Amino acid sequence: MSEIFSKPELDRRTLLRRAAAVGLLATPAVGMLSACVGSSDDTQKQSEGAKSDANPLGIDPKAPLEVVIFNGGLGTKYATDVDIPSYNKSWPDSKVKYSNTEQIATVIQPRINAGDAPDMINNSGSNLMDMGALVAAGQAQELTDLWAAPSLDIAGKTVKDTLVPGTIEQGEFDGKSYALNYAYTVFGIWYNQKLWASKGWTPPKTWADFTALCDKIKAAGMTPYGYAGANASYYQYLVILTSAAKIGGPDVLKNIDNLEDGAWTSDAVKQAAAAWAEIGAKYSNKSFLGNRHTEVQLQQDQDKVAMYPSGSWLENEQAADTPKGFEYAVMPVPSVTAADKLPATAIYAAAGEIYFVAAKGKNPRGGMEYLRHMLSKAGAIGFTQLTKTLTVVQGATDGLTISPGLTSGNDMLKAAGSDIFSYRFDTWYKKLDDEARAATNQLFYQGGSADQFCTRMQKVADAVKKDSSIKKFKR
Repeated sequence: MSEIFSKPELDRRTLLRRAAAVGLLATPAVGMLSACVGSSDDTQKQSEGAKSDANPLGIDPKAPLEVVIFNGGLGTKYATDVDIPSYNKSWPDSKVKYSNTEQIATVIQPRINAGDAPDMINNSGSNLMDMGALVAAGQAQELTDLWAAPSLDIAGKTVKDTLVPGTIEQGEFDGKSYALNYAYTVFGIWYNQKLWASKGWTPPKTWADFTALCDKIKAAGMTPYGYAGANASYYQYLVILTSAAKIGGPDVLKNIDNLEDGAWTSDAVKQAAAAWAEIGAKYSNKSFLGNRHTEVQLQQDQDKVAMYPSGSWLENEQAADTPKGFEYAVMPVPSVTAADKLPATAIYAAAGEIYFVAAKGKNPRGGMEYLRHMLSKAGAIGFTQLTKTLTVVQGATDGLTISPGLTSGNDMLKAAGSDIFSYRFDTWYKKLDDEARAATNQLFYQGGSADQFCTRMQKVADAVKKDSSIKKFKR
C-alpha cells in the first residue's frame, strides 16, 4: 500500500477546505478565520493534570470535555455508544458534553472565531471547515504527545505503533501532525450483487466490457450509472482521476497535487475524461444533476440505478433505506485502455474522516485523550461494527464478519495489493476542489467535452499556483 501513504497524505477523498492563510474565508457563509482568532484566547486557562502511567497525556481527571461529531454517513452511535463510555470509564469525574451536526463549519467555526471552541471536533461533510486555515491560525492542536502515548489496550505499544503505516503523515501540514484521519475507506463502483447474480451480470474489468454491460442494463429498463450532482460530484471526479491514474500511473495524481505545469491537460486525464463523458451522455440520467447523494442512492436501493460511485461508508449511510434482498458490493473502476500502467484491480483508498483537537479550547489534553480511546482496539472494533467501515488501527477487526459491503471492500483492497493511490489537491486547495466539482457536472451531465474539462481545470490550477497568498504543499 505504498502510494496512498506517500508522505504527506491527508484525506477524505475530498472535502477539506483550504484557504490561503489566516484572514481568508473558509466558507463564504460562515465568516472569517482572521488573524485575531490566532491570539484571541491565547491566555485562556487550559485544564492540565499530572502525568503518570495511567494518565500519560496529563489530563485533569475532573475537567469537562466537549465533543462534536459530524452526523453523516457514519452516524454518531460510535461516539455515544463506544468512545464516550470508554472515556468516562477511565475518567468518571469528567463530564462529557456531546453534540452532533450536519453543518460543521456553520455551527463550529463561529465558536472558534469567538474563542469558544469545543475540545474535539469531527471535521467532515460538505460543510466542513478549512483544515489548512485552522492550522495556519494556530487553532489545531499538534498531536505529537498523542502518538507517543501508550495504547489504551494494546500492551507494549504506543498509539503510533498501532496505526496503519502513513496514518500520521496523512494529517501532517509542513511535517507536523494536526489531524487524525480515522476511517480507512476504499472507493469504487457499488452495485447490488444479488440483483446482478440473478441477471447474470458480472463486474467488468475492461472498458469494452463496461459499456457492453451498460447496454444490457439500459435494455433491462434501469439507469446503468449515476451520481448526485447537487453535492456529490466529488464522487465522480474521484472516479475520473482514478481512471487517469490507471492510464498514466500514480504520478498523474502527484503532478496534479504539486501544481505541475500541464498536469490537468495530460493525455491520461484527457483520455479518462473522454471515457467518462461518454458514460454520462449515453448511460446516465441528467435529472441526477439536481439531486443530493441520498436521493440517487435511494434509487439504487430501489434497483433503478445499477452502478453508483462512492466510498465504503455507503452501505452504512443507506442502512435504513436498504430493502431486504439488496446486497451491497463494490468493484474497481474498469481499465480504460489495454495499455493502462496500473492493473484493473488498482484502486483509490485512503484514511479519512478528520478528527482534530482545538489548540485553544479549554481542554486540549482531554481532546487528545479522547482520540486515544478512539484508537484503542475496543474503539476500533466498536466503530467498525456500528459503521461497517474499517479504521486505521492495524488488525483490530481481523476475523470479524460485519456485512456484505465491508467484506466486498476488503476483498477489493486485498486484490489491489500495493496498487493503491490517492490525491491531496482537494484538501490543499479549495478552489481546485470547487472547480473540479463544477467541471465534472459539466462534463458528465451537461454535454461537456474532455478538452473543456482539462482546460478549465488547468486554468484554475495555474491561478492557484501563481497566487502568492495561497500556501503551497508538495508530496
